[in-house]
Amino acid sequence: MSWLIIIIYVMIEINNKTKAKIDIKLIKKITEKFFAYYKIKNKDVSIAFVGDRMMTRLNNKYRGKNKFTDILSFRGEGDDFGEIIIDYAQIKRQAGKFSKSIKDELIFILTHGLLHLLGHEDKTAEGRINIEKAGNKFVKNL
Repeated sequence: MSWLIIIIYVMIEINNKTKAKIDIKLIKKITEKFFAYYKIKNKDVSIAFVGDRMMTRLNNKYRGKNKFTDILSFRGEGDDFGEIIIDYAQIKRQAGKFSKSIKDELIFILTHGLLHLLGHEDKTAEGRINIEKAGNKFVKNL
């Protein structure tokens, strides 16, 4: 009898640069499920949580917009799937605005960022619809 063993290597680095308590286990679990769902293997991803000031600086530097945003995603190459930066304060505000729990908004935004790393774009109306459908489909399968 022979066995074929496949090892899937996934490195998830999570950095919390805020004073907020963030459920790191949840972030890791969602990311792992996303990788499994989309059959992403042998990739590294970095996820950082920052505040409004840092997000404003990054958004200005990389997108030319001098304001904060909820998430920035940077696609990687090779074994590097990419990097996601999330403004946790904005996630909390959006949760209230959309009458969602912070957890649900965080899962939605994290999924949105991971979809960007996968290649989805939302610069057009069609792209926004497609990425939202893909995100909702993934979240329903959790």
